Amino acid sequence: MTGSDEKRLQEISARLHRDDPRFARARALAAGRPCSPREYRRTPVWLLLVVALAVLGAGLVLAHGLLIAAGLVLAGMAGELFDSFPPDR
Repeated sequence: MTGSDEKRLQEISARLHRDDPRFARARALAAGRPCSPREYRRTPVWLLLVVALAVLGAGLVLAHGLLIAAGLVLAGMAGELFDSFPPDR
């Protein structure tokens, strides 16, 4: 490789480490199993969906309108967060 190619690769590597250090860990990349990018980590969204469904279920069982409304709002928020590519704002 030429010197300019090597410099470009170093710049890309530095940018990757700066943008998402967990993704760019040397051991994970060397092993061929890097962490998924931040945009695709959905654990908090799944937890929000579980909480939303629990609140909705409790509202239906207790016949409490405020719990039903809160469960529906939380489920809508979780559905919105599942969108992988949100529109530019």
